[in-house]
Amino acid sequence: TEIKASDAAVIKPAPFFIRWIRRARTAVLRSFDDSFPPELAGIAGGVTLGERGEFPQDLYGAFQDSGAIHLLVASGGNVGFVTLIVLFICSFAGLGRRKMMFAALAAAGVYTLVAGADSPLVRAYFMTICACAGYLLGRNSGVFQGLLVSCFIILCFHPAAVFETGFQMSFLATLAIIICLNNYSPPANWPRWTRFFVQIFLATLSTQLVLLPVFTNVFYKVSLTGLVSNMVLVPLASCVMGLGFAYSALYALHAGGVLYWPLYGALWLFKTLVEFFASFKLSALPASSWGMGTVASYYAGLFLLFNLPLKNFARKIAPACFAFMVLALAVQYVARPEAEVYLLNEWNRSSSVVRLRGGETLVLGDGIKEEKMLPALYKTGVRRADVFLPFSAEADYAWERLADKTVLPFKDVWPGEFVDASRARVRMVWGLHETKDGRLWENKGYSGTKKDDVSYCFETSGGEWCIGAQARFLRKADGTVVRGRLNDTVKIKL
Repeated sequence: TEIKASDAAVIKPAPFFIRWIRRARTAVLRSFDDSFPPELAGIAGGVTLGERGEFPQDLYGAFQDSGAIHLLVASGGNVGFVTLIVLFICSFAGLGRRKMMFAALAAAGVYTLVAGADSPLVRAYFMTICACAGYLLGRNSGVFQGLLVSCFIILCFHPAAVFETGFQMSFLATLAIIICLNNYSPPANWPRWTRFFVQIFLATLSTQLVLLPVFTNVFYKVSLTGLVSNMVLVPLASCVMGLGFAYSALYALHAGGVLYWPLYGALWLFKTLVEFFASFKLSALPASSWGMGTVASYYAGLFLLFNLPLKNFARKIAPACFAFMVLALAVQYVARPEAEVYLLNEWNRSSSVVRLRGGETLVLGDGIKEEKMLPALYKTGVRRADVFLPFSAEADYAWERLADKTVLPFKDVWPGEFVDASRARVRMVWGLHETKDGRLWENKGYSGTKKDDVSYCFETSGGEWCIGAQARFLRKADGTVVRGRLNDTVKIKL
């Protein structure tokens, strides 16, 4: 559906409070955009409100490689920081405990709305409410209870959030931090500054460990410098956030110059450190996705690791955890289909990835660009294909960088022959095509021109199935045809 901007009209103005929230957010971001270079303004907006703006690709990649990309997203730490700052100010003002808590909750609530009220922010705000309620009632902090309450409330209003990456990362990371810091708390007789950095290290380590499957299955990249970089960048991000809000307030009063250079220096240092940590050769490594059984087994082992200090509890759960790990991996292997086929399409240019049960991966066709095929390979669980099979002799053979072997039509193998480079039974045939009315026809005969093309048929226990020329469709053993879709990926299990 397409509409013209000129056709847009205001049906009903937003409520006053919503408009005020929007104006406040716009004012804060404008103060950064008007005062600092685009890259520094983007960092300031990202750290304070989660609005990072447009970054150059190399800088965005540096944030990913250094493990600091999460600092450009408004998260639970921001809500906690706002709460603590307001409590600190109220204590100097001499307010009572109850008034301090209500003022802090009000400020944190406004910040949650101004920053966008995403799942991590809403989760953190409800956790803050539970923690403050527990404090006022003289009970335990209620942090874990707050995590459960916030999860329940969010899913009641938005059940689909459970499938969102941000929701999963937020709750997994928070749960890991709660368990890890509770079970691996540094000794109370250690110096305060030592305890502070140890807690940051433990929080970062637990977050990195619990989110590892998310990094591999969603981002296909794992940061190796994140443990060290976050020990420096997390405290610095808090300074940037505090200076950012103070600068915005002074900017509105035409007195922003008071904090201009301190904030500029903090932003420059933040950017420099991000680029420094990302500059190491092995700062981040590409990673292929894990199977569901591997993920389940990993979390069972991680749960046991987090609870090792509780010796009696660990002894009780250890047999169950180990049994579950073995069972999950066994089910993953047994339930694996004989073949998984991905039909990839981008603006009518197609390729296919075939993952066989024996572990072999084949790339068919060069329609999709190399940089976009890499994530497709990672998604199948490999970083590199075993065999590349082009559909014509005119293929772009630069694709061989993604595969161990390349088989050229009409040179290495002819239609009717089996592909020796593959461990599977793969037979090259004349190009299979489909007419508009659904009929299949073969492009038989060799002319020595670019019009010559081929297809590939796989012989498995379920029969022979073929991938049509240019990976436009798959013909199953029973004759059923599964077609690719424009700008989409079709996954077929055989």
